[in-house]
Amino acid sequence: MGQDIRLTASDNFQLGAYRADPAASPKGAVVVIQEIFGVNHHIRAVCDRLAGEGYVAIAPSIFHRTTPNFQSGYTPDEIAVARKFVANPNWEAMLRDTQAAIDAVSSVGSVGIIGFCLGGSIAYVAATRLTGLKAAIGYYGGAVVRFADEKPKVPTQLHFGEKDAGIPLSDVETIKAKRPDVEVFVYPGAQHGFHCDERPSYDKASSDIAWPRSMAFFAKHLTK
Repeated sequence: MGQDIRLTASDNFQLGAYRADPAASPKGAVVVIQEIFGVNHHIRAVCDRLAGEGYVAIAPSIFHRTTPNFQSGYTPDEIAVARKFVANPNWEAMLRDTQAAIDAVSSVGSVGIIGFCLGGSIAYVAATRLTGLKAAIGYYGGAVVRFADEKPKVPTQLHFGEKDAGIPLSDVETIKAKRPDVEVFVYPGAQHGFHCDERPSYDKASSDIAWPRSMAFFAKHLTK
């Protein structure tokens, strides 16, 4: 359903991306921001699923500046390698590359953004700093709490797992307190990565609630 493409950021850097288009006229577009595992099979599947929902979906490879075409699975060794990419993340570069993806699909209609893990944090910051968005959704973004003083410019929805070992519930409560304008959902018993059906932490019950909730949010805010 999708294809590999190239994007050009504002500093003229060229990066890879995956784009999936719906069979019929699109409702709008959604930028999909990866976990630390690159634009891998799971992120491509999310794009394909969004295309099935009627959206043009595009996932920029935000690690392209460091390691072009990086993709990873979820074994302990692979996770250890992937974590090296976020030891000292270049937020400005990742946001430039995110903006390039937004701009690439802006002609389609209203543009939303959805991100997972690292991408969940980027989706939140994109809502506060970038242009061209109409809605933002973040799943288990551990750095969101660091940016919670920044007010999103568009409707924003966040999803967290109650049992996420990397995101304490105290952080989620801080986000709720600082950002009453943001929808925040916590899924009982869910761990980090609960939406990814390729990870041991996948929680089908939580994912089956979170995804329709996300699609309803986009349907409400991504109107032409």
